[in-house]
Amino acid sequence: MTNELLAAKTAAINEDLAYHQARVVLLISSVMTKKGAGKKLDGLTKLAKLDFLVRYPILAQRVVPALSSDGRLRPSEDDARESEAPMIRYKYGPWDDRYYPVIGALVGRGLATYQKGRAGSIALRLTAAGQRLAAELRASDSWRDIAQRCDAVADQVGDWTGNRLKEAIYERLPEVLDRPHREVIRR
Repeated sequence: MTNELLAAKTAAINEDLAYHQARVVLLISSVMTKKGAGKKLDGLTKLAKLDFLVRYPILAQRVVPALSSDGRLRPSEDDARESEAPMIRYKYGPWDDRYYPVIGALVGRGLATYQKGRAGSIALRLTAAGQRLAAELRASDSWRDIAQRCDAVADQVGDWTGNRLKEAIYERLPEVLDRPHREVIRR
């Protein structure tokens, strides 16, 4: 592999991780500001399932019918064809292998901290710097729709446990689970 090709590939990976970090910051921000959340997002399963609903707005409306009438979810024409950031079928439902490096980067950059969660789980809380970044993203035209999706999902199911979210996805989207493990979920 040439140096130019390696540099281009590295830049693409970094851009992809930055996109996912920004979306996760917005999602944590949306959840941690809800009453009863304890100013944190409790559990990686919960993060993954909430993120699934944000990334797949058409499927989210099937999992949480109340989201169908929430104009903030606003699936675009592109969403009708395919998710902008597809996830994979994992043994516990939709998952993204990038969560560990994304969360690690947020913690390492001082944007989020680990907190003690319920029943021994790990929770995430944005730092003051993370909250400032979330506010900046919310104010930008390019992130406004994603921020609104995060808010809609957090308002409807932000107080659900990760397990309850997982069970709702299993119950209402059996076709997502009737795929081989590690298969990409396109819609």
